[in-house]
Amino acid sequence: MTIEQQIAELRAELNSTCDAVERRQIEAELQLAQADLALMLAEQDGTIEAEPPF
Repeated sequence: MTIEQQIAELRAELNSTCDAVERRQIEAELQLAQADLALMLAEQDGTIEAEPPF
């Protein structure tokens, strides 16, 4: 599954859940997935270096 698919599934789950605890958990997972995607895109376009500085 791609990160984009994972984000889409998490959004769908978020829209369909009524339980507050589950909603917070899904929101946290969604934020992590979105951050991973942003990092991957930044690495691809050369905005950031993934290598350690030493």
